Amino acid sequence: MKTPMKCILAVLALCAALGAAPPAAQAAGLLTPTDGRTPALQIRDHKVTVVVEEAYAATTVEQVFANPHDRDLEAVYSFPVPERAAVSAFTYWIDGKPVTGEVLAKEKARRVYADEKAAGREAALAEQDSHKTFDITVWPVRARDTVRVRLTYLQPTGLDTGIGRYAYPLEEGGVDEAKLAFWTADDKVTGDFSFDLTLRSSRPVEALRLPDHPAARITQDPGGDWQVHLGRPAPATTGAAPAADDGETRVAAAGPASLAPEVRLDRDVIVYWRLKQGLSGSVDLVAHRAEGAERGTFMLTITPDDDLAPITRGRDWSFVLDVSGSMAGKFATLAEGVSRGLRRMRPDDRFRIVLFNDSARLLDGGFRAATAENVDAAIRALGGVTAERGTDLYAGLNMGLDGLDADRVSAVLLVTDGVANLGETRKRAFLDLARRKDVRLFTFVMGNSANRPLLDALTRESGGTAFAISNSDDIVGAVLGATDKVGHESLRDLKLVISGVRTADVTPARLGSLYRGQRLVVFGHYWGGGTAEVTVSGMISGRAKTYTTGFPFPATAADHPEVERLWAYAAIEALMHEAETFGADADVTQAATDLAVENGLVTPHTSMVVVRDARFAELGIERRNRDRVATEDAARQRRLASPAALPRADTARPMFTGTRATHHTGGGGGGGGTGAIDPFGLGLMVLFGAAAGGAAWRRRWGGER
Repeated sequence: MKTPMKCILAVLALCAALGAAPPAAQAAGLLTPTDGRTPALQIRDHKVTVVVEEAYAATTVEQVFANPHDRDLEAVYSFPVPERAAVSAFTYWIDGKPVTGEVLAKEKARRVYADEKAAGREAALAEQDSHKTFDITVWPVRARDTVRVRLTYLQPTGLDTGIGRYAYPLEEGGVDEAKLAFWTADDKVTGDFSFDLTLRSSRPVEALRLPDHPAARITQDPGGDWQVHLGRPAPATTGAAPAADDGETRVAAAGPASLAPEVRLDRDVIVYWRLKQGLSGSVDLVAHRAEGAERGTFMLTITPDDDLAPITRGRDWSFVLDVSGSMAGKFATLAEGVSRGLRRMRPDDRFRIVLFNDSARLLDGGFRAATAENVDAAIRALGGVTAERGTDLYAGLNMGLDGLDADRVSAVLLVTDGVANLGETRKRAFLDLARRKDVRLFTFVMGNSANRPLLDALTRESGGTAFAISNSDDIVGAVLGATDKVGHESLRDLKLVISGVRTADVTPARLGSLYRGQRLVVFGHYWGGGTAEVTVSGMISGRAKTYTTGFPFPATAADHPEVERLWAYAAIEALMHEAETFGADADVTQAATDLAVENGLVTPHTSMVVVRDARFAELGIERRNRDRVATEDAARQRRLASPAALPRADTARPMFTGTRATHHTGGGGGGGGTGAIDPFGLGLMVLFGAAAGGAAWRRRWGGER
């Protein structure tokens, strides 16, 4: 079995995080045609409110657009699609009152918007441009006046090896050449800007940090919730206790937080948090089943204990590096990170470097032993590479997967934004290539608007995993997100069986592999009550492994209606993957569209349109999403009014006997241990964590005892 290694994975994450920020024109903002004939609008206010819970996060973006000119104009606002985000609500204020949008098939929504605009009536449209951007269009912004809109999206909470990560994307990835050629984006906020995040966790959180936003105001209230504020001073919180100053958490200052006169929407906001060490492996259940409903919806999250042993044999590393023009702003730091990693290889390791743009080539020969002489030569050669021209991703991946030694443990590490515009570009061809090679592929998805659907599918097909990297990711945080994966065994060929309770529509259908510190998250429907028997099985280094537990599914559950949308989004993703893999299928596309319309989700096939309240009835558009949004808002307010509830389901019969993996415990031994991270991984963290300081980093994240 091919098992990739640990160190270079961390290094590639580092260099991606080091990449230079894109120019302002590649940020979220109001779009204006480049011909210069249309006057520019302004972003007056930009307010972001986020609630991160243990199962999922809800992000609400409220904006005021201003028209300083003497004629009515149309506003077009664009920002990157957040990772696995499902737009659930879009609101436009008409005559001072908020009106919630409804989801229609994309072309129908566009016709409704165009007809309302032509008739001189107010209308707004929220669309998704494939995997690249969400685009909001509003008509009209009256002369010398403003309009107000609000967008809400849901996404599963990111947690890996005890480290949580939330990203609010603002840096447009610069991968849509046609869009960039036609539009310029004004990313300036001329009035108020605020970003407020509430982190709710029933499990203890030891630290929270925003590495790229040192002015962040962070507090922890008496109930345990963490509060983050960026921008103008947050309203005073009666009785709120400032978080302890451990050198990592930034305590709220006595005076107001500073705000530059002009804010630019060109830097992602990245928030990390770290759970307390020593937590047990667990099974969490979040369900929704309305009173009297026949069917319920569930989200099952399985976090294993730390029983994956470390790998100690010599390995072969294949770096597959994108050197096309879209990587130009990032390649210098990418090369520096790879260089530092090469200098830390073990004597029994070998390496090779594949470069690709409009063609693929090996840098300075094939596999070479990791001697000091060979490493120095590779670093010199890498320093002379220039990122330019188009992207033949297939050629690069094919070369990276070719010529692997079946008798050696191998890793293929792909670093790209996934924008294949030359050579073979069909998704199915990429998946067929991954199936032909028995090797795990680890992919670093560089920047927003990257082709995540393709890269995620590739890594799943090979049994590997993908890591999203922002330019605003902290260097240490990037290492924390990747270091342990490829240095340990994995649980492969996963299977989940639920018996005793009828379930169906479980997604994803193919579970793939779990690496150290990862969680298994599945959605599905259920009927009836009683106790379900839950079994997870797989293979670890050729030996079978089985975990079991049992717990009841609730007959009624009203606290998390959002789970229905999260299930629908996961099911739509699976349908779209099927269509892209096996060719366009009208039935599959229609099924995905119907699911999105039924569950009120913006997708590449559906859009959300807002018209005057009376016009919905006149146009025969049901107000299903308005009612769903009201139900979700009420449930969220109930949850916020109470302490965070522990979602653990297997308390009576624990599925796991040991503690879950963290970045501070050694691997192996049935449930982890208390030893520090291996010296090699710690050396990387200290080396690349210069901004935090090696000793300070160890104090902050618990490396010193």
